[in-house]
Amino acid sequence: MEKLNGVVMELEDLALSLVRGVVSTADPMTAFADVDVVLLLGAFPRLKGMERKDLLAKNNEIFIQMGKTIDSVAKKTVKVVVVGNPCNTNALTCMNNAPSIPKENFTCLTRLDQNRAKSQLANKLGVSVSQISNVIIWGNHSGTQFPDARHASVTLNGVSQSLTKALSDDAWIKSEFITVVQTRGGAVIKARGLSSAMSAAKAIGDHTRDWWFGTKEGEFTSMGVMSDGSYNIPAGIIYSFPVTIEAGGKWSIVQGLEQDDFATEKMKLRTTS
Repeated sequence: MEKLNGVVMELEDLALSLVRGVVSTADPMTAFADVDVVLLLGAFPRLKGMERKDLLAKNNEIFIQMGKTIDSVAKKTVKVVVVGNPCNTNALTCMNNAPSIPKENFTCLTRLDQNRAKSQLANKLGVSVSQISNVIIWGNHSGTQFPDARHASVTLNGVSQSLTKALSDDAWIKSEFITVVQTRGGAVIKARGLSSAMSAAKAIGDHTRDWWFGTKEGEFTSMGVMSDGSYNIPAGIIYSFPVTIEAGGKWSIVQGLEQDDFATEKMKLRTTS
């Protein structure tokens, strides 16, 4: 609790005009009581020598309890964002243990991956990230994700155009670009000795802002949501799709995006990894 109190001090010292007060607690019943938004940032980390099944079992216990507590005391309209990895699986577990909360109110974070992808594309083109839109992350927040620039747009000289045509480097799009985004988290850890912090916080803010206020006209964003079977992704799993969001939070999976053989194979892999 001492370290948590240090976080409270920092929040106070930010002097944010929208912050009316901070409750510091280690009790989920207190933390989730009557809330509008839940950000589940942490999860049990994979320790040295730990098998994946043991990691999943440990996090399963945690997110079963999180789901039950949210179901018990949060508003029935609560929006839940799962960040702690494996976030897709953890979000599914949390959702399945909160039966009174609509399933569409559970999402997981892939916005960090989308932001990383936009940054790589902007650097390659020599433009601002603000000039790029509609980059997609399909699948999981993991090394198996599929960063997809085929439907992205870039604004050059005031005119919006196909990013892939403007870039004219299909080989890079299908190889180095994907690999760099997939492994960016590990590269950050190797460089600074710690996992992403500022970029992750920014992505959580981006995700939550868009979910609350909606996406811009003509643009979509990537979120891990419950699949409805779109693009032949098995229904009922949490999977990152391109979505549009109405003001108030109703999201819809973008339909009708053309898939070539390369993309179809990549997306299929992401449901079996």
